[in-house]
Amino acid sequence: MTTGLTLANQITLLRMFLIPAFVILQMYDQPGWALIAFALAGITDALDGIVARLANQRTSLGAWLDPMADKLLLVTTFVVLTLPGTHLVNRFPLWLTVLVISRDVLIVLTVAMVSLVMGPRPFRPSVWGKAATAIYLVSCVVLMWFNYLGRPSILVEIAIWASLAITLISGFHYIYHAARIINEPGKKPQ
Repeated sequence: MTTGLTLANQITLLRMFLIPAFVILQMYDQPGWALIAFALAGITDALDGIVARLANQRTSLGAWLDPMADKLLLVTTFVVLTLPGTHLVNRFPLWLTVLVISRDVLIVLTVAMVSLVMGPRPFRPSVWGKAATAIYLVSCVVLMWFNYLGRPSILVEIAIWASLAITLISGFHYIYHAARIINEPGKKPQ
């Protein structure tokens, strides 16, 4: 594992710098440009992983920074696309945004508590966690696209319900996974 600010880590940082640009564009009623900023941030999510693997640039900084950038992008986007009093035709319902953020907080707290009680344990992203990130990204794009067009769509409703479903599935999966780690035979709390 290499150290330092690799190209892959710089791409991840670019994603983080695109977040305020997205927020400013969205809040100043520039839905097309906001969608472009968000799409570029989404592209960097795929690109940093590809670069890290191909150039053998996996770092402990990147292992921490990449999921943090993902969470920051998605939480910020959900909040901005939920706010009342904006010129949005389509919004995420408040209950969905609360559930999505609560799921992430629950995951972070669970990992922290298990690590504190039992020592560091691997919590690799699950297929359900990766599916949640993908569905959230697609849902945000769908919502922003129809905001750009200035009209509602059944696809927005589908995106909302798909986000709810994957939030519940992935949340329960992480709880199950944490319980399995805690109950592993032969593993004593430190």
